[in-house]
Amino acid sequence: MKVERVTPILNVSDVPASLAWFAALGWERGFSWNSAGSIANAADRNEHGPATFAGVCSADAEIFLCKDAQGSRGGAVPRHVGDDDTGGVWMSWWMRGASEVDELYALALQHGFDVAQPPCDKPWGVRECHLHHPDGHTIRVSAGIGE
Repeated sequence: MKVERVTPILNVSDVPASLAWFAALGWERGFSWNSAGSIANAADRNEHGPATFAGVCSADAEIFLCKDAQGSRGGAVPRHVGDDDTGGVWMSWWMRGASEVDELYALALQHGFDVAQPPCDKPWGVRECHLHHPDGHTIRVSAGIGE
């Protein structure tokens, strides 16, 4: 048996705001949902209220966003030096090249997003930066730089 795909689920406080956060970083809306079911065109809301569950996509990657359920959120500020203890979910986004890590970092700064670590080359052969989602999740944006 082989796993075909993994889709992380982030517990978020506001699905429409999280959809906008991901869109600012180039992700596309896949779907959105509320108590009445699917919302047309993956919109933020419909006559039944705001989206409470949604999906965002980038190429073959997908992330689900769930309001106040399916996991835990962290705090925007770590309890210790560095960002190892935010309490939220950590995930790695793998980019095609090191220049894309720098481009995503610049985009995050342009939007005023919380950057926990600017791009740097690591001894394990990757260039990476760390972003914090508003609900305390840490996104590790990486690309290989070595052989």
